Amino acid sequence: MRLLYESVFPVLWIGFLLYWNVMAAQTKSTERMEPTASRVLRALVFLAAIYLLCAPWQFAWLNTHLWQTTALIFWVGAGITLAGLLFCVWARVHLGQNWSRSVTIKQDHELIVTGPYSLVRHPIYTGLFVAFIGTALVIGQVRAVVAYAMIVLSLWYKLRLEEKWMRAQFGAKYEEYSSHVSAVVPFVF
Repeated sequence: MRLLYESVFPVLWIGFLLYWNVMAAQTKSTERMEPTASRVLRALVFLAAIYLLCAPWQFAWLNTHLWQTTALIFWVGAGITLAGLLFCVWARVHLGQNWSRSVTIKQDHELIVTGPYSLVRHPIYTGLFVAFIGTALVIGQVRAVVAYAMIVLSLWYKLRLEEKWMRAQFGAKYEEYSSHVSAVVPFVF
């Protein structure tokens, strides 16, 4: 049973990352991409957050338990993580060749407003926020909360840049879309 508990989250996240990397090859050519420094900084923050999630720290306060992880919390967290990752996959499939890891404008870029994009403008970010909440819930330590905050800040910066570029690319069409569809939380924000 211990092996099952220890393997659930690595299987979920590694499976997701493998899928993500395989699908990255099937995209349109890039016309414009955010600066390298921006991409590198975001990647470093993300890697630091993932390291915080994966490895107990020598600083005792980071390992302080905020709640105990029971079997119920473990499986609820696993379910939340899986739901978030599946939402990301749905959004990625729906974006098709318009997707990219970085903020970009693709050749013949299309504004996608159907499927998960009819619920939120940034469903991949929504899915990641949900998936990381599930993982942090199971870890139940200060380091998980710190890592989650780092992920939110990193994606928030990317979201703001993406919004700016989409407004510049699609103008009134994007303004209309954004006036009816929330950014990351349906009907809220």
